[in-house]
Amino acid sequence: MGEVFRLLIEILTGEHMSDASGLVASEPVGAALKRRQIRPKAERRQQLIDSTIRCIAQRGLSSITMQMVTREAGLSVGIANLHFQSKDNLLKETLRFVAEEYHGGQIEIMEGSDIPDLGDRLDALLDFQFGRGVTQRQKMSVWFAYYGEAGARPVYQKIVATSDRLAAQKLEALFAEIIKEGGYAGSDARELAIGYSALIDGLHLGLLVTPRELSKRCARAVAKDFLRRAFPFHIQ
Repeated sequence: MGEVFRLLIEILTGEHMSDASGLVASEPVGAALKRRQIRPKAERRQQLIDSTIRCIAQRGLSSITMQMVTREAGLSVGIANLHFQSKDNLLKETLRFVAEEYHGGQIEIMEGSDIPDLGDRLDALLDFQFGRGVTQRQKMSVWFAYYGEAGARPVYQKIVATSDRLAAQKLEALFAEIIKEGGYAGSDARELAIGYSALIDGLHLGLLVTPRELSKRCARAVAKDFLRRAFPFHIQ
């Protein structure tokens, strides 16, 4: 295989090519320097997803084009097509990334392997839900942009359904454990979980739409007050 062809394949795929012996062929110093600039396939994919998030936040979901995303990423449309094949696939993978990042972070806290105290677990959940990673305007813009399209695009609902359902189950299980430990007679874990989730969604939307009227500190305080009323022995 010619060296020029080998380098071209590596630039397109982000993967090293080997010769017939299975070993990476020797190369001149100049080619070695170029190789250092070639990013792994996973990193290229993430670069395109991050650019899609920025574009959606700036322009809205319906306006997105592959040319817009690749220009933002500083890559060619050919590279984007190589990794995602189409704009629809890129948008679906971007939603999957945002959903798994959000739900995965919550699930890890609610399972609580590193946080045995249930009250501390509630505090950690609040910190995550109102931390910079979640309340970053770009991320919230993307989340609600997809949410607005979900009715017309059932595929978006399907993508988030599994992680959304698992997060809801984990929250209900956490609340049930707290109710049992605290002896909160008459409390219903499922109803509290549904109410709390709806409150969080509403507060996140408020942070996005009316940031001057609702600060992150205030939003966190409102959510904490809900938990304090439900579980007064566990959160102060």
